Amino acid sequence: MNPDEPRAIPAPGQDADRDGGKTARPITPASLERAALAYLERYGASTEMLRRVLLRRAEARCRLRGEAPEDFAAMVEAVVARAGRAGLVDDASFADAKVRSLRRRGGSARAIQAKLAAKGVDRDTVRAALAAHAGEGQEGPEEDEEAAARAYARRRRLGPWRRSQDRVEARQRDIAALARAGFAPALARRIVDEEDEPAP
Repeated sequence: MNPDEPRAIPAPGQDADRDGGKTARPITPASLERAALAYLERYGASTEMLRRVLLRRAEARCRLRGEAPEDFAAMVEAVVARAGRAGLVDDASFADAKVRSLRRRGGSARAIQAKLAAKGVDRDTVRAALAAHAGEGQEGPEEDEEAAARAYARRRRLGPWRRSQDRVEARQRDIAALARAGFAPALARRIVDEEDEPAP
């Protein structure tokens, strides 16, 4: 086989790891490390996200080879631990980057906590990232939440960012949209009821 030739894409249900009819390659620490590096080159990830990716990869290989996935759990944990020691995964840095990004887009503290919890970041790490972000400049947590609510309303064109003739009719819907996004009802009402579109 010419090494410069692109490999054929396997048909659905066909093992991508098969080569000329051979069975899927065995799971090894080296293969899991390669998978971890390939994933981390493309995505920022928490420790738990990396663990889930590697476990799914191991499970897929095990199905093809007729092996038990639990036999490789310790191998996955060892690779995840090495990635952590090497600084390739760091939940505090991951949480900090996500908080910055989500706050800029108008994410409420509640929504951010839920998103990061789903990615396996523990509550204390998320709280610390939110507190660190609120401590930038002279803003405190309340001001930071208000700035995020304003950013969300601006992005969704709610309240003062809505056409003036539509505002009264849409008021309750706009308040409900902010509340669903995780903002306190009192804050949602204050943002929606502002007289004019605030200066950026």
